[in-house]
Amino acid sequence: MMFKQRLLKWASVMAVTASVLGAAVAQAADAICYNCSPHWADWGTQLRVIKHELGYVVPFDNKNSGQTLSQLLAEQNNPVADVAYYGVSFGITAAGKGVTEAYQPANWEQIPTGLKDPDGEWFTIHSGTIGLFVNVDALEGKPVPKSWQDLLDPIYKGMVGYLDPTSAFVGYAGAVAINGALGGDLDNFEPALNYFAQLQQNRPIVPKQTSYARVISGEIPILLDYDFNAYRAKYKDGANIEFVIPAEGSVVVPYVMSLVKNSPNPEKGRRILDFVLSDKGQAVWAQAFLRPVRPDTMPDEVKAKFLPESEYARAVAVDYKKMAEVQSSFQRRYLDRLN
Repeated sequence: MMFKQRLLKWASVMAVTASVLGAAVAQAADAICYNCSPHWADWGTQLRVIKHELGYVVPFDNKNSGQTLSQLLAEQNNPVADVAYYGVSFGITAAGKGVTEAYQPANWEQIPTGLKDPDGEWFTIHSGTIGLFVNVDALEGKPVPKSWQDLLDPIYKGMVGYLDPTSAFVGYAGAVAINGALGGDLDNFEPALNYFAQLQQNRPIVPKQTSYARVISGEIPILLDYDFNAYRAKYKDGANIEFVIPAEGSVVVPYVMSLVKNSPNPEKGRRILDFVLSDKGQAVWAQAFLRPVRPDTMPDEVKAKFLPESEYARAVAVDYKKMAEVQSSFQRRYLDRLN
């Protein structure tokens, strides 16, 4: 009993400490961006450039898209964040829940219709293509998989990872990619649900957070992920990496940002959103192998490192609004099927 009391007391102290530290970080910052992790989409470089160009200290934030939306909803009456970054379906949902504020940033007119909310509640800053991020050395001589079907082969048991589709946007995007490639659509997720059920036989690794480092280390030899992470690993970290767009097909997925409604620092939030769509801001994404929403900012020498366009022809766009509308339904069915 004494041990339990000490444990409860320790947990209480740690919770208070975490809260105090979180408040201290917020107070030391000029602005807060949710889901701006240094290890995802090279936000580490982008936030350093923002500090240099705008003079703003914006701390790293390791939430995923689902956690970001949950936090925005929890803080709706007392917002902490100024801007938020997330996969497109979460951005659309956030706008529908009333936690974003309309803002049309600089270069707004260069964002294609369909990749932005008409009023500016969310807008695309860059996009990626779902595929297989493969550490060739970690395969230990096994062939690089070339299709979704290949991942079901028992030779890859314990080698395949995908982020939890009930929490991380990239996990849900992977499910949409698999579903469409195997004959489903946004009204019928049976192909993806059946696929994930079969994949369980190969004991997949299913983390909730970005797992870039785990692929580089070889802990996860094959990860369902974006092209930009694979190219970064190959060309910047020098790892023996291949990126594969599966033979059956895949999807192109936008990532979006929003101004948070009633944020503490709205003017700084607006300037940050202006900057990520500026020539300099878009160039940071391009150098990190993301496709900037303003394609004229992609240097030819970077584009040359991508797979040929003939490979990308298998990756398609989807109805992103519909993708957002059916996300919760898919997540419930996924949990029901796999638990």
